[in-house]
Amino acid sequence: MNGRTAVIIGGGSGIGLAVAGRVVAAGGRVVIGGRTEARLRAAAGELGEAASWRVVDTADQASLAAFFEAVERVDHLFTPAASYTTGPMRELSDEAAASPFTSKFWGQYHAVRLALPKLGADASIVLMAGAASVRPPGPAPAYVACNAAIEGLGRGLAVELAPVRVNVVSPGTVDGNLWRQRPEEVRESAFAQYSRDALLGRAGRESEVADAVMFLFANTYMTGSTLYPDGGYALR
Repeated sequence: MNGRTAVIIGGGSGIGLAVAGRVVAAGGRVVIGGRTEARLRAAAGELGEAASWRVVDTADQASLAAFFEAVERVDHLFTPAASYTTGPMRELSDEAAASPFTSKFWGQYHAVRLALPKLGADASIVLMAGAASVRPPGPAPAYVACNAAIEGLGRGLAVELAPVRVNVVSPGTVDGNLWRQRPEEVRESAFAQYSRDALLGRAGRESEVADAVMFLFANTYMTGSTLYPDGGYALR
């Protein structure tokens, strides 16, 4: 990572922050983005002088354009930021059902498109999907379809953008920042179910997903692939 710059939209917390820390530790620089200034400022302070930050909203193309205009170069791009609602088709409004696509799919699509002028020929992109793409955890069809669509987007972009490398990481349930924001009883129930479903018998860790992202950044012969750091959830 020496001399390389990684841009991480969603880098103020969770998996994004874990990846940012690994990039800095490996000698690189990071530009972290997100919607909450206080969180970004705190994360950049934790990361040190090799980190800078800028507020950005992936649902707003003008915000994304301004974000990338201020970035000098992008050697690696990781885009885990998203906010959405999941649930059964019978219960969700059309707007709520569309929210995974609005935020997670189109947010990443537009982030890549607007980053293109700053990407070098040897740059790499890692998109964030989820293991629900191949094994639905429950009645949430739009969310399942969104994750599958992101995996397809990664393959399509790998073809179009070569030699820029594009890969996808599809984690399972992760015991980290996202789940800590949910009620304890909901979290414990979800982790117990996931532990029964996954071959390794537990939820994942943010550090384990971050390791997968770093592998995709570094391996110069990986493109168009999806990695599942899911503890074997997809196999059962």
